[in-house]
Amino acid sequence: MITSEKKRTVIDQYRTHNSDTGSPQVQIAVLSERIGELTEHFKTHQKDHASRRGLLMMVSRRRRLLDYLKSHDTDAYKEVIQKLGIRK
Repeated sequence: MITSEKKRTVIDQYRTHNSDTGSPQVQIAVLSERIGELTEHFKTHQKDHASRRGLLMMVSRRRRLLDYLKSHDTDAYKEVIQKLGIRK
C-alpha cells in the first residue's frame, strides 16, 4: 500500500494538467509504484499467495492501460515507458 503523499507526488509528476488524476499516464505510474512495492514485499513473504494474485491483476491492468495508450497516443506511450523504465 502506497502512502497518500507518495501517490500525490507520483500524480504530480505524470499528470497532463492541473486537475488530472485519471489519465492513463497517471494510472500507469500509480500502478507501477504499487507493483514495485509488492515486488519488494514478496522478497520476504514468498508464500503470500493472496497478494500475489492481486499483483498479477495489477500487472495485467497496467498492460491493458499501456496497450490503450499505445493505440491512442504513441508519443505519450513512449514517454511513459521511458520515464518508468518499463520494457517493451
